Amino acid sequence: MTTDNIQDQIIEEFSVFDDWLDKYNYLIELSAELPAIAPEHRTDNYIIKGCQSRVWVDAREEDGKVYYSADSDAIITKGIIALLIRVLNGRTPQEILDTDLYFIERIGLRENLSPTRANGLLAMIKQMRLFALAFASKKEA
Repeated sequence: MTTDNIQDQIIEEFSVFDDWLDKYNYLIELSAELPAIAPEHRTDNYIIKGCQSRVWVDAREEDGKVYYSADSDAIITKGIIALLIRVLNGRTPQEILDTDLYFIERIGLRENLSPTRANGLLAMIKQMRLFALAFASKKEA
């Protein structure tokens, strides 16, 4: 399944909700599905700077594909990172760098986040892409 297929699925899932309270509740449900990050990665070395809540992200490369793990102390933020992982997990570094995360706008996520949470969303995306860039650079070296 392509990143676009997954994003279209997410858009469809969110389209059944009429108001943002229901969408937030759905994000909370998604947060429960996020696999736990290894305890050794729940440290300051893995924390994302720029987020209002604490968010830890790690990535590993296996067979040329990037796999993320993450956690947050805020359940809505944890739901957001779960969506990002759902779209980007198991992709090549180049696919991650090339993916336009259009689902964020289409479901109205960015416009319904506080400014500090919106900054956190951008910081999460940036960190995930930095991991992909590092893996791509390592491969070229």
